[in-house]
Amino acid sequence: MPRLILLALLALPLAGCNRPDEGTSISINADSGNVLGAVDGKSGEVKLDVPGFSGKIKLPKIQLDANNFDLNGVHLYPGSTIDNVNVAGGGQQEGGTVEVSFTSPANAAAVQQWFQDRLNKVGFSVQPGGNGLVGTTDEHKPFALDLNQDGQDRSKGKITLGS
Repeated sequence: MPRLILLALLALPLAGCNRPDEGTSISINADSGNVLGAVDGKSGEVKLDVPGFSGKIKLPKIQLDANNFDLNGVHLYPGSTIDNVNVAGGGQQEGGTVEVSFTSPANAAAVQQWFQDRLNKVGFSVQPGGNGLVGTTDEHKPFALDLNQDGQDRSKGKITLGS
């Protein structure tokens, strides 16, 4: 889990990339739920609250897309945009979770099939469940994909990694 927090913290400097539309929100939370760092996709405000430093700065908004996300070489469905990334730490026994919310330019069934075909080829074990896919990663950690239709040829999804 510390590796996930470190990776998310490294993503914060990307907030310097200017995008005119609404951007991606990123939140990094500690074991007790306290926010350590966050980027607000609507305003571009970056907040940090770590031992020895606390502050806010405003930077141009960023918009992460399918190419900025990778699960063993599997990106999001082509043309997808990332709406929100939430990294939550857990205790030593619990681990933590990473949630990635996204919007795809295809219906939910097409996105589900696209992920199922690719993830099973790279060591994940996923099958249809709920509104998407459920299973485990190549490291035998919980994996879930929840999809909902958002218009005729558009869907909203959320990937949850970890417990």
